[in-house]
Amino acid sequence: QVQLVESGGGLVQAGGSLRLSCAASGNIFSFNAMGWFRQAPGKQRELVATITRGGSTNYADSVKGRFTISSDNAKNTVYLQMNSLKPEDTAVYYCYSNALSSSLRLRDYWGQGTQVTVSS
Repeated sequence: QVQLVESGGGLVQAGGSLRLSCAASGNIFSFNAMGWFRQAPGKQRELVATITRGGSTNYADSVKGRFTISSDNAKNTVYLQMNSLKPEDTAVYYCYSNALSSSLRLRDYWGQGTQVTVSS
C-alpha cells in the first residue's frame, strides 16, 4: 500500500514559524507532484502549495511570500516551511501526492492531516 505521513504541526504564536514534513512510502513507481492542502473548521479544503517532479512550485495567493514548499526526492519527502504565520492559517494541513503506481496508473493519495494552530 501507499502511505503519506505528516509531521511537524503544532501551536505557534502569530508571526512565528513552523515546518511540516510528509514522508511517502509504498509501492509507487514515480511521483508526478506532491503538495499541501488545508481545511479550517466549517470551510472547504483548499490548496496551499504544490511541487512537481521537476521542481516547479505553485502557491495559493494567501501564502505567497510566507510559505515555501520543497522536496527531497531521495527520501520521498515533501516539506512546507511556514513563516510569518497568521491566525487565519489555523487549519488541518493534509499532505497530497499524485503518483504513478506500480500498476502504472496515476492516482491521488492523501495523508491523515496534522493540526496547525496560530494564536494571536
